[in-house]
Amino acid sequence: MKYLLLTVLLFPLTAKAADLLLTIKDHQFQPTELVVPSGTKIKLRIDNQDSTPEEFDSYLLNREKVIAAHSMAIIYLGPLTPGRYPFTGEFHQATAQGVIVAQ
Repeated sequence: MKYLLLTVLLFPLTAKAADLLLTIKDHQFQPTELVVPSGTKIKLRIDNQDSTPEEFDSYLLNREKVIAAHSMAIIYLGPLTPGRYPFTGEFHQATAQGVIVAQ
């Protein structure tokens, strides 16, 4: 019994979410690729440094969120299975592209 208690204290049952930062600057996402551990919840902070709004859009992640100019938004994701999850900036699709890689 004491070993079970020690295990629970050393390895809590609730895992913390991975905290990631994605920046929008000059109508581009930076970085363009985010690598995350699969099976982990993700707190994605998006910092729009442009003077125009942008919409984070991902069909595979089932997320759409408009980020106003010079503001920050938070999107919670996951836990994700291993794979590649592309996303785009709906308002600047030609330049605002990226991918989240869960492995």
